[in-house]
Formats: sequence, C-alpha cells, structure tokens
Amino acid sequence: MKLFQKLLVASTAIGLISPLAAQASDTVNLEEMNSYSRSSSKVQRFDNKTFSNEISEDLAILKGRVDGLEAQQNEFEAGAFSQTTSMDGKATFTLGAVDYSLASETASEAAMAWYSYTMNLNTSFSGDDNLYVRIKTGNGSDWANSKTYGTYLSSNKANSDALKVDKIWYEFPVGDSNTVWIGPKIENYYMHGTTPSIYKPVTKQFTLGGNGEAYGASTDTGAGWAYKADNGFAISSNIGTKSTTSQKKGDPEAYYNTGLLTDETKTSWATQVGYTKPNYSLSALLNIKSNGWSDTYYHTADHGAGGNGNFSSVGLRGWWRPDNTGTATPSISVGFDTTEYDGAPSSTSNSTAYFVGLNWQDMLQADDKIGLAFGQPTTNESETVDPFAYEIYYAFKPNDSITVTPAVFGGTDRNGTVGADIFGAVLETTFKF
Repeated sequence: MKLFQKLLVASTAIGLISPLAAQASDTVNLEEMNSYSRSSSKVQRFDNKTFSNEISEDLAILKGRVDGLEAQQNEFEAGAFSQTTSMDGKATFTLGAVDYSLASETASEAAMAWYSYTMNLNTSFSGDDNLYVRIKTGNGSDWANSKTYGTYLSSNKANSDALKVDKIWYEFPVGDSNTVWIGPKIENYYMHGTTPSIYKPVTKQFTLGGNGEAYGASTDTGAGWAYKADNGFAISSNIGTKSTTSQKKGDPEAYYNTGLLTDETKTSWATQVGYTKPNYSLSALLNIKSNGWSDTYYHTADHGAGGNGNFSSVGLRGWWRPDNTGTATPSISVGFDTTEYDGAPSSTSNSTAYFVGLNWQDMLQADDKIGLAFGQPTTNESETVDPFAYEIYYAFKPNDSITVTPAVFGGTDRNGTVGADIFGAVLETTFKF
C-alpha cells in the first residue's frame, strides 16, 4: 500500500477509535445502570459481537473508500509518463523578412511570422540506455525553409501544423566506452563521437561548422557506433540510408521501393576521428555519399555539377573556448570541407567550403550570447565568383525560460551567381519548458 493510502487508513482508524476512547474515559455510575436494568421490561444485552459487527461495518466502508482512491490513482498513473521517461520542449515564435538584390528573384520579400513547437521524450529501460523521440510541428514557409540562399532557419519546421514524430532512435552502451545507435529516423551527426562545432547558429547553414557536403545529413533510417576514450580520443562510424520509391525501367506505371543499402538507394557513410579537451577539440571526417545524396544547407547552385551522384567529402573541424566568459575573447569554431565528385569533368570535380563562428557569452548580462558567423558555402572550383554568407545576432534572457534573439543574415553572390545578394532580419522568441 502506498504512503498516502497508509496515512488515509491511519487517520480514519483514529477517527473510529477516538469516540470509543472518549466514552471510556467518562465516569461510569454502576448503581444507576443497575437501577435502569431492573426497571426495564426488556434488557438489551451487549457483548463483544455487538462492537465487532459495528467495527467490521466501518472497516468495510473504509476499505471501499481506499479501493476507490486506489482505482482513481491507477487511472491517473495510466495517463502519465512512466518514472523513467522525461520530457522537455520549446516553442519558438519568428518574425522576419528578406530582401533580394536580383530583380529576377520572385520569392516574397514581405514580413512574415511563423512558429515551431518541439517536444523531446527520453526513456531509459536499464538506466544506461535511451529511447529518444522528438515530436515537432510548425508552419514555416517561403525563405524560412529554403536552401537556395542559405535562409533556412535552425528553428524552422514546415509541416503545415501537423504534429509528427520528427526523430526517433534507440541508443545503448556496449562496455564502458562504446555507444551504439539504431533508428528509423536519425541523422548522421547525432552519432558522431566528437562535437564538430560549439557555435550556436540562427540559420541552419552554419550548424556543424558548415552544414555542407561533409556534415550535411538528412533524417532517415540509420545506425552507428562511437568509441570514446577517457583521454578525449574518439572514433565513430555511422550510416544513413534513404529507402525511396522509384519507377521501374521500361514500365511507366510500375514502381518499386529501392530498399535499404542497395545500389539504387541514397546512402551516407560517415567516419570521424577526433580529440577533445575541456577547452578545445579537433576532428576529421570522411563522408562517402552515393546515388544523389545532396541534402546540404551550405552550398551554391552549381556545386558538384556533372557528377554521377557519388562523391567523397572530407570535413576538418576545430573549436576553442576561453576559460572564462564575459571577456572580449570569444569561443571560436572553424571548418573546412573539400569534396571530390565521381564521374565529373576534371574542371568541375572538386568543391570547397569554409566556416568561422564566434560566440561571446555573458557580455551585457548573465546568460546572454553574441554570435557572428561567416564563410564560403560549398562552391565548385569552376565558378568564377566567390560567394559569401554571414549572420550576426544577440540573444538575451528576460527570465530563465525565455530567450529573445534579434538577428541579421545575408550574403553576396550567395548562390554562385554574380549579384545574387541577399539581406534578411528576424526576431525570434523561444519559450523552453
């Protein structure tokens, strides 16, 4: 019986016993009782059965009440999370607009407002494992979820207000230093052994030290493994694969599923080696992508043109942070990618990208953050322009659960076209719970 049930039984029992104890404490006049018994024509006999029956009835009523409370408690617990499940989440309100320099650009330049809503559920079954589920919805549209000019927002979710499972996977330890992941909705970078960047971005192009060919990923079926040593060394390898529906050759009305890890399935196989200490980290990653895998937010229009859909990309990452915040010295994250495209002419077979991200914390008030990022998105070596992208923001907290972030972002020749400049501004408010 649970604690509050025991307390209920105890208090009720005391309530039953107290009147009996009070009656027993009163002075008893035996002579008056004898006189009353002689004058009465009918004598009512009291014995132990009389009190036993009354107490039994009271206990039966009490038991019924306790059973009712227990049933109500069970109903309540059935609608709640288990004791091994935790939940946190956030809601983000976004207001923003962009300006395009090219007259040929027909995208909207009007001010727009969107929202996104996220719930993170973590459940452990052994104390060391974790089943992760992310449920997300939002109504982002237009430039907020466009990769063309790098304006895709990190907070954005564009699924027309539908509440859906956005991520789901299971991870568990093997020994003291190994972790294994497997899931139907997971991205490569969740399974890396080393964190590639500590810069916190507003636009998604600046995640992971440049979200280009090397680290660019997509949510789908995946599995991975990571080994982390006590001295900071880590090695990991993981694979993501997209099972898609394709048309059968020679039959325009017949379709088939490409399956997993086949010669016709989009696949990303990433292997990373890294070394991390409290103040710095260095890592190198090789990502082999096949069958047209091209999910990247940090690119120009012509990257990889002329290839057969298969390529290999190397991503170098590093970050450093000072011992103390609140000084003029920022944390620094850097990245560089180089990619070779199979089947492409020699003049277009390579592309490169670089990234620099700076963060200052606790500058004007506690827990605030200033961010500055810039770099060259993935650019084919044959392009005659030098595209450039940037963002600047200031994030502050009115209280522990709300963060307000005004930001500006943009670029010059951003999509690899001369004069394809862009400037945007957003105001985001995030509520965490």
